[in-house]
Amino acid sequence: MSEDFYCDEVLNGKTQVNKVLETDNVLAYHHTRPFYPVHIVAIPKRHISSLLTLDESDNELLLELLGVITQVAAQVTEQYGACRVLTNLGQYQDSKHLHWHIAYGEPLR
Repeated sequence: MSEDFYCDEVLNGKTQVNKVLETDNVLAYHHTRPFYPVHIVAIPKRHISSLLTLDESDNELLLELLGVITQVAAQVTEQYGACRVLTNLGQYQDSKHLHWHIAYGEPLR
């Protein structure tokens, strides 16, 4: 996998995705290789390496991203009764681009 799948593949249009919600600065879509029966990823359209690299100039984008995550999580919870919202850091973060998972169900793998 590339170092930044989201910039290199998704945002460049090389990998087609099933969009759930999109704003000017944020994209939420169904994971291309889901780990859960319902698995949605939310990403900023601008490269940010991880939650740990955010700085004060990212506050507006972070609020927009959290707003999208909240809307998607509310949709999943309404439809299925629950969801998980998580992000990975360090060695757990396969793609070095800030992203959040909104998921429901038991792991498929």
